[in-house]
Amino acid sequence: MIGHPIWFVGGAAAGATGAVYITRKLARAAAAAGHLHPVSIARSASAAARTAVGRLAGAAREGVAAARRRETELRAERDGRLVRLSDHLSDDDDVVVDGEPVDSAKVIVLRRRGPRTTP
Repeated sequence: MIGHPIWFVGGAAAGATGAVYITRKLARAAAAAGHLHPVSIARSASAAARTAVGRLAGAAREGVAAARRRETELRAERDGRLVRLSDHLSDDDDVVVDGEPVDSAKVIVLRRRGPRTTP
């Protein structure tokens, strides 16, 4: 009869030790992977959503700006104010930028509208 209590106490001690060991092991794993908590997951999801919205808004702004530029170009072409570099080149002319030949359609020439100021 004395064997039963000893086995019972031994089993209870082994169970308690195992439970404490597993609890500590899980706590360490959770601390090492802190991004797996529900709050952390929600934060990262909201940050990703904000980033996506920011990118979408930036793309929309860029699209509107490109549409305005193209509209201005089309109106200038309609009104005869548009001057293209290719209109002033013959077939055997080359456009050279920084010593490298380039396609005339890839060249952008900017002109200042006001008086030039020197810094």
